[in-house]
Amino acid sequence: MSVQAPILRLRGIGKTYATPVLSDIDLALYPGETLALTGENGAGKSTLSKIVAGLIPASQGEMLLGDTPYAPTSRSHAEALGIRMVMQELSLVPTLTVAENLFLGQLPQRGGFIRRHSLFEQAAAHMKAIGLDRIDPHQLVGELGIGHQQMVEIARSLLGPCRLLILDEPTAMLTRHEIDHLFRQMARLKAEGVSIVYISHRLDEVEQIADRVTVLRDGRHVATHPMSSMTQEEIVRLMVGHDVAESEARPPRPAATPMLRLEGLGRGTQVQDVSLSVQPGEIYGIAGLVGSGRTELLRLIFGADRKDRGNIFLNGNPQPARIDSPMSAVRQGIGLIPEDRKSQGLLLDKSITLNTTLARLGRFARRGWLNLTAERQSSGEYVQLLGIRCHSSEQAARELSGGNQQKVVFARWMLRDCDILLLDEPTRGVDIGARADIYTQMRAMADAGKALLVVSSDLRELMEICDRIGVMSAGCLAGSYQRGQWDQQTLLEAAFSGYSTRPQEANQGQS
Repeated sequence: MSVQAPILRLRGIGKTYATPVLSDIDLALYPGETLALTGENGAGKSTLSKIVAGLIPASQGEMLLGDTPYAPTSRSHAEALGIRMVMQELSLVPTLTVAENLFLGQLPQRGGFIRRHSLFEQAAAHMKAIGLDRIDPHQLVGELGIGHQQMVEIARSLLGPCRLLILDEPTAMLTRHEIDHLFRQMARLKAEGVSIVYISHRLDEVEQIADRVTVLRDGRHVATHPMSSMTQEEIVRLMVGHDVAESEARPPRPAATPMLRLEGLGRGTQVQDVSLSVQPGEIYGIAGLVGSGRTELLRLIFGADRKDRGNIFLNGNPQPARIDSPMSAVRQGIGLIPEDRKSQGLLLDKSITLNTTLARLGRFARRGWLNLTAERQSSGEYVQLLGIRCHSSEQAARELSGGNQQKVVFARWMLRDCDILLLDEPTRGVDIGARADIYTQMRAMADAGKALLVVSSDLRELMEICDRIGVMSAGCLAGSYQRGQWDQQTLLEAAFSGYSTRPQEANQGQS
C-alpha cells in the first residue's frame, strides 16, 4: 500500500475476559490512509480499537507507535500521543454545554475561574472551522438529538494534534448531508497525513472512502486487502463465512382498518399536526433529517412526551386512546425500540434474561414469585432466534457488543407480542448478517398482522423494507409515498422542503 513506515504496528494482539475475544491480531496502519475495519457484531472490532485508544489493555502482544513501544495506560495518555477515538456509544456530559464538552479537561481559566467568553469564542471558532457553526456552543448537549450529539463527539476528536483517528460507526445516526460533511473532514485529515481507522457496517461507505479493508471474524484477523480489489459481496462473505441472501420486496397490501391512526398530533414546534395511519401487516417508514421531529413523533405516540394537541386512535376504535405514559402505551399494545439503547433501552447491569422479559414479567409470575426456569427458557429461545452472541442468557447486557444489545431490546418486544411496534433506528450498529435477521423478523411480525412504524436515517433501509414512507421536515409530515412512488431524490427533496418553505397542506396527513 505505501512505501512509508507505519504510524502504528500491532503484533499478536489478544484480549481475554472469561474467554478470548481477540486472538493474534497483526496489523499495520500507514500515514494518510483510511483502513476500514469490518466484521459481524462481536467480531472484536471495538475491542481492538479500545486497546489502541488506551481504554483497555491488551492481554497479549505488542504495539509500536513509529519505532517506539506503545502501551497506553489511559485514553488521555493515547490522546497525548495523537491517538484519538470517537466511540459508537457517546461519552458526552448531557448537563454541560456543547462548548464545555468540547474543551472538557482543558477549559480556559484565569485565577481559578473559567473564562466563559473565551470558552464560547474558541468553541464557535472550532465549530465554524469544521463546518458545524449551526450547532450553538451555548446549548446543553442533553437538549440535542442523537445525530447532533454524534457531530459534537466527532468535533471534540478533531481538537488538538492527531496522528491516528478511530471512528467507530460514526455515521449510524447521521443524515446523508452530515455524512458527506464528515467525509470531507476525513479527506482533509488524510491530506495532512493522519491515519484513519473506519469501523462501519455500511459497506457502500467503506467502498467509497477506504484505501484498505480488514475483516475480523470471531476475534481473529481473516484478511486485509486493498479496497479496490474487493467487492461488497466478497467482504460480506469474509465477514460471515457464507453468502447472505438478499431480502425480497413485500407485495402491496390491501387496504384495511388502521391499527394506528394519528390525527393532528403535535407538541410545540417539534411535531406539528402530523396525521398518518398504519394498517395491520404494514411497515411504515419515517424518513427525514436529524432534528426533523422523527424521534419526537415516536415519543409522543409512546407517551414518553406529552402531546399538546391532536389524537391517537388504536385498532379502529372511534374514541381517541389515552396514552399519558409509556406504561399506558404498553398496556394498550404499543412497544418502542428507542434510538439510544444504552440510556433508554436497557438495564445495562442486568442480565439478558431480565432485559428480554422485562415488559412481560407477569407471564412468568405466580403468586408473587417469578418462575426463573421458565423465564430463562423463554429468554434463551429469543437469544437463539436472533443469534445474540453471549456466553449465556445470564450475562449482563453491558458486556455485549452494541449490535447484540440492540437485539436484546428487539427480543423484549417480540416476547411482549405488541400489536404496534415503534422502531427508532432499529439496525443502528448492527452488522449486515444480523441486519438481515432483524429484517426477517420484522417482516414476520408484519405478516402476523402487527403494525410497524420505523424511523431510520438510512433511506436505502427504508426503501428496502417499507410498504410506505412518510417524510418529516421541520416537524411536519412533508409527504407520504407508496412503494413504487419513491426514489432517493424524491425523499431527500421532501426532507429538505420544510427548511425553505412550509410543506404544502396537500401533502400533510397523507395516509
